[in-house]
Amino acid sequence: MTTIAERSGVLFPTAVVGSLPRPDYVRQIVVDGSGGDDGPRYLDTAVAHAVALQESAGLDVISDGEWRRASYIGIIAELASGFALEIADDGRPWTVVVDEVHPEREGAVVGEVERLKGITDRLIKVALPSPALLAERMWDAERSSHAYTTGRDFAEAVTPILRREAELLSAAGADVIQIDDPHLCLMVDPEVRNYYDDEEDGGADIESMFSVEMDNEVLRGVGENVVSAVHLCRRAGARVRGEAYHSGDYDPILDALSQLEVDHLTLEFTNPSAGDMEVLEQLPDDLEIGLGCVSVHPGEVDEPEVIADRVEEAISIIGAERIVLNPDCGFAPGSAAQVDLDEVYHKLENQTAAALILRERYG
Repeated sequence: MTTIAERSGVLFPTAVVGSLPRPDYVRQIVVDGSGGDDGPRYLDTAVAHAVALQESAGLDVISDGEWRRASYIGIIAELASGFALEIADDGRPWTVVVDEVHPEREGAVVGEVERLKGITDRLIKVALPSPALLAERMWDAERSSHAYTTGRDFAEAVTPILRREAELLSAAGADVIQIDDPHLCLMVDPEVRNYYDDEEDGGADIESMFSVEMDNEVLRGVGENVVSAVHLCRRAGARVRGEAYHSGDYDPILDALSQLEVDHLTLEFTNPSAGDMEVLEQLPDDLEIGLGCVSVHPGEVDEPEVIADRVEEAISIIGAERIVLNPDCGFAPGSAAQVDLDEVYHKLENQTAAALILRERYG
């Protein structure tokens, strides 16, 4: 087992969860294909800017902002065949599985790491979507059932493809490989749990365990020197997009979380609906915690002292050595989300300032 704290060599290391908000020109290059032959060069320069922003803010662990991806979950359609791009009822693009999936371009995500290693000496994080999340978003009873009878069948089919990508990311030098699993975190919501408990395939607890099993399988191929991580996304980004926000504390999924075979678990805590931090005491005591201590909600910029106070609460429960500071979630949920990049910079800057305060107290 390895941790971000060990890899960074500092107490209270700071990180992003993954995504950063994209300027319009980056969105146009990636989503619309603008820029022509010069598009890749423009994108390289843009990502270098995203890296400089994170380094200037003082972060120990960075990503490329996921600026190269047309959409977060849509990356699977670059790794495998069997998908179609359609338009959902609300007008947004929707990738749906329409045929059996087959590996098509393994290593499609690896370029993110290779390019980052050429421009930064910070620890590099890369995130992949969880298989259960892909099933929730991409499997449709009408369009997909001729290929996969259930969403779980589809999730099991994409798992080895994601595992192979995790292996390649490890070989390319990624320091942290993270599975983002908002599907698992849906199971904290009483209404969602009731829905699954009414289904014929086992209920919310079995669905939670299935999600954990798939996450474990994806990360089983990473090396011992790579931090394996899961982010329990509570879909804080739903507040940006105006969607329903799923509330509930972590207690209903604690049994499932105890079965995660990972080094690091990131949880969100700035929203009161997430429940009390006392839940940290019930997690395995060798698990490093990525503490969601910075709000990602637009217009909310937490002061360093506020962030430090949140971390102090966690320190009183699990100690200082197990804590990494990070925002609640990624800053750019959905390909069309509009979030101010300068505001995000100040949030990350304050996160680093909070870490410095805490290092003075505990260093």
